[in-house]
Amino acid sequence: MQGLEALIDKTVTQLGFVLVDLEISNRGKLLRVFIDKLNPKDIKDSVNIDDCVLVSNQLGNVLTVEHEIDYDRLEVSSPGMDRVLKKEIDFMRFIGERVQVKLRLPMSVEGKEPRKNFVGILRGFADDMVHIECDGLVEKLPFNQIDKARLNPQF
Repeated sequence: MQGLEALIDKTVTQLGFVLVDLEISNRGKLLRVFIDKLNPKDIKDSVNIDDCVLVSNQLGNVLTVEHEIDYDRLEVSSPGMDRVLKKEIDFMRFIGERVQVKLRLPMSVEGKEPRKNFVGILRGFADDMVHIECDGLVEKLPFNQIDKARLNPQF
């Protein structure tokens, strides 16, 4: 899986995009690739259908050359408005945005019951800690303890 992810990441990056997430399902027969722009103009500068077609065609060619990679279907899409946050750079890019974070283990926060789920405004990332403002307090969550994190836009 890591070799495949590295190959896809390299290909996507060469086209001016960033690999946000990779899902393999249906016993490895379905590859889902989520991309975003490498250098967006602003937060609203998102991936469009032409970008997905470009990346899909290039990945199809690259994966065909790599004979040990066996898949039936390839899907390339934008990460969506509730995109996952996996890398440190994701947390730095989306400072000021509303996020939802789930930790691997419950964490005690200033006299409150331990909890795993946090929803609030992303305030920063420093010293391997994700800073989220929840209920008026800025919580510092260890990056290595994050199980899942994603944007949580409100409409």
